[in-house]
Amino acid sequence: MPSDQNPWNIGGNGARRPPPTPPTPPWGGGLPPEFDRFLDQLRILFARFFGGGSAFRGIILGAIAVAAIWLATGFYRVEPDEQGLVLRFGAYDRNTPPGLNYHIPWPVESVLLLPVTRINRVEIGFRSSASDDQDTAAASPARDLAAESLMLTGDENIVDINASVFWRISDAAAYAFKTRNPGNTVKSAAESVLRQVIGRTNIQSALTGGRAAIEQAVTTGTQAILDQYQSGVEITQVQLQKVDPPADVIESFRDVQRANTDADTARNEAQSYENDIVPRARGDAAAILAQAAGARQAAISAATGEAQRFLSVYAAYTQAKDVTLKRLYIETMQDVLKNAPAIVVDDKLRGILPMLNLSQPSGPAAGDQK
Repeated sequence: MPSDQNPWNIGGNGARRPPPTPPTPPWGGGLPPEFDRFLDQLRILFARFFGGGSAFRGIILGAIAVAAIWLATGFYRVEPDEQGLVLRFGAYDRNTPPGLNYHIPWPVESVLLLPVTRINRVEIGFRSSASDDQDTAAASPARDLAAESLMLTGDENIVDINASVFWRISDAAAYAFKTRNPGNTVKSAAESVLRQVIGRTNIQSALTGGRAAIEQAVTTGTQAILDQYQSGVEITQVQLQKVDPPADVIESFRDVQRANTDADTARNEAQSYENDIVPRARGDAAAILAQAAGARQAAISAATGEAQRFLSVYAAYTQAKDVTLKRLYIETMQDVLKNAPAIVVDDKLRGILPMLNLSQPSGPAAGDQK
């Protein structure tokens, strides 16, 4: 009599009862005979090794649980400042945006998360604790590196420069797979362009007003090199932290700077004096010229009037000579005698020399000299 645990009487008296025929589905048909025999053999095999149907069901449930856990490992989260790169069998397949995403679990697919909005920083000429260049960062909080900071200018002087380069990831796939060490690549490209720009710049311009132009030129040149490398990096800013002469000669440079400042001050004072005195001199000259022009015009006008008067008298003289001569004599004597002092002489006096005093001026001035 078969037991409930061994419905096919396996391991009993050797007799094997065939499995019961499954009921026919209500919709008709059933499993193919070949597949039905395959299932029977599979049940027999599991019953032989694991001791019955309950073990078979446990294995099936365990396999389903393992498969569910394996599939659940495909869920992953991308932060707002990140971008996910899905690799299928180690090769780049696609990008994933921020949020909850899914990929086929390992070993089929894996995910690489990159911070695409974070601003990174590399330093040229010095190292500080804030540096993101971990491969070359110094153990001390901050120190200068003369091998990087000393550069030759266009007028063959040496200048000590410290610069910071800020960058971010613009193309996550290119950043991850086309550049082995992006941080060192950015640093090497920026240092090369900085040396090239300083080599075309005079030291005076680099020390004073040319820093903005240098920063812009380094930003543009470094970005061009990184784009040529397809590095997936964007240069956001270049800052010159320090632009000084070398430490050994900095005092001499400061003396030169002070001398240049004094020269500029004297030049400005001279220019101010010139701007003050020249307009005043030009104004005085213009006034003298105007007065001379007025006097000239007045003299010309007076001479013209006198000439016209003479011509008028001459025309009258040609018409009546006696009358004109008598009139001229009378007018002349009137002009001469009208301001002369009157002297009354007795007729009885003898020996008095009559004299006409012509030394005193005529007109109102004669009265002032009394």
